Amino acid sequence: MQRHLHPFKLSLLGALGLGLLVASCQKSGEDPDAQPKPVASSLDQLQRRILTPTCAVSGCHSSESDPTFNQHHLVLTANVAYKNLVSAEPSNSTAKANGLLRVKPFAALESLLYHKLNTAASHHSGANYGNPMPLGKEPLTVGQIEFVRRWIEAGAPKEGAVVDSTLLDDKTPSTPVTGNFEGLPVPAAGTGLQMKLDPFTIIPNFERELFIRKTIGNTQDMYVNRFEVKMRPNSHHFVLYNFRNNQNLPAMNEVRDLRNSDNTLNLLTALSMQNHVYFIGVQAPYIDYAFPEGTALLIPANATMDMNSHYVNKTTASITGEVFVNLYTTEKAKVKSVVKTMDFNNTDLPIPAKTRVTLSKTFVMSKPVKVLVLTSHTHKLGEKFVVKIKGGARDGEVIYTSTDWEHPDIKTFTTPILLAKGDALVSEITYNNTTSKDVNFGLTSDDEMGIIFGYYLEE
Repeated sequence: MQRHLHPFKLSLLGALGLGLLVASCQKSGEDPDAQPKPVASSLDQLQRRILTPTCAVSGCHSSESDPTFNQHHLVLTANVAYKNLVSAEPSNSTAKANGLLRVKPFAALESLLYHKLNTAASHHSGANYGNPMPLGKEPLTVGQIEFVRRWIEAGAPKEGAVVDSTLLDDKTPSTPVTGNFEGLPVPAAGTGLQMKLDPFTIIPNFERELFIRKTIGNTQDMYVNRFEVKMRPNSHHFVLYNFRNNQNLPAMNEVRDLRNSDNTLNLLTALSMQNHVYFIGVQAPYIDYAFPEGTALLIPANATMDMNSHYVNKTTASITGEVFVNLYTTEKAKVKSVVKTMDFNNTDLPIPAKTRVTLSKTFVMSKPVKVLVLTSHTHKLGEKFVVKIKGGARDGEVIYTSTDWEHPDIKTFTTPILLAKGDALVSEITYNNTTSKDVNFGLTSDDEMGIIFGYYLEE
């Protein structure tokens, strides 16, 4: 005799079976009512994975107390990074002149952040926007740089996940590994000469700045109408210096470090710097600069110069520095005008103890000139160096500003600054004397200086 289950009991068993089936498909400990985790915005990921660990660190972009803040005026901590980046005007003079913003929504190639993180010079048409970042650390990977580019191209939004976050996990190096660095080929015979700083070591968590006096290698006067410089990554700057006085010059081919391994100042090296006159200088890892057609720098026969290299290492392993300099020459007959090296020096510098003071000097042009490049030089009390035009239609215009006495800005004018006879350049330098003694002009590191360096042409 068959027995049939009551419909109510059948439905109860079905419900129990379905419940067991659902339970078996759930992971242990999973809450069926839990809400899905929100996806972090692309800005949050940019901040957490790139800006905070590599940029907003002590000594760089962490606060207004960082030693470099007066140069870049940029803090990148999470609470202010977006405001300080998006649609903000840069401090970099070349970027500002080229119309870039720190981040220009929908336009990565018009955003200084993208150029500073992408070390390949080809993407910014050879423009010199200073040192690539993060200085002294490993460059960002290909994927990280692409994440930044896509975020900017998507409008640099504050909210929303607009970029594939897996790009941040990419490990592809954006620059060649150190062992694969290729320097510059030697100029062909009769077209120029090469100077070189052989590979040298920068120990972990250290900034090494050194000088080596070397011969140019010219047995007769030579006219340089172009120079090319290429360096290994993490260089802060390279400068080739001439000498104001050829007496008591440093020994040839001898490495002179500015700082000892315990970071104390090497006073003999610092003293030798007071005899320097700027010849060429770069802050980017590669530059190819040509003087205007028919112009050139004159280097006297049998000249020697000081090669100055500064590298930054913020990693836990030693890195290597190396510099190649090519000086390309032209025939004397093709030179219509010799490029002059600017050396405008203010020697009247009374700086009282415990005082901040701004001192000015006017340098009047005896002939019409075209200013090609400007840079500056002070000692450690120099807080701000400004150069203004006096006279003519641009009277009072500030054309140069630097707020880093150790590493002054080097400003190249794509369109030369025209000054008529009687017009002038004015140096306006702010010194902050925090010491207990008065300071004046002098050659030692405890004295002060105030010099406009650069290039110009006389009409």
